[in-house]
Amino acid sequence: MTKLAISQVDGQHFRVNGELTRNSIGDEQLLNNKLLTKHKIIYFDLSGVSRVDTAGLAWLIHSFAELKQQGIRLELQNLPEQLQNLMQLGQVTTLFE
Repeated sequence: MTKLAISQVDGQHFRVNGELTRNSIGDEQLLNNKLLTKHKIIYFDLSGVSRVDTAGLAWLIHSFAELKQQGIRLELQNLPEQLQNLMQLGQVTTLFE
């Protein structure tokens, strides 16, 4: 298992590395600790994600909803094929467009 790590590249760009799985996302408090931005759009670069499961997808959906409540749009970049497949199965692809 590769631990989940989220690093802020600049004010509105974040890089997500490791696994987005039920075993790795439990303690990640991105919205409380790391997302201090005045931008209306933020970007998650997912090119460093090695594995994702439905819990990881749920975490992204939750992040999307929390940010939307704050008036911030979340855009995903460089989605791994595994995540794209899960999004299609769950019929949530349009949520992040």
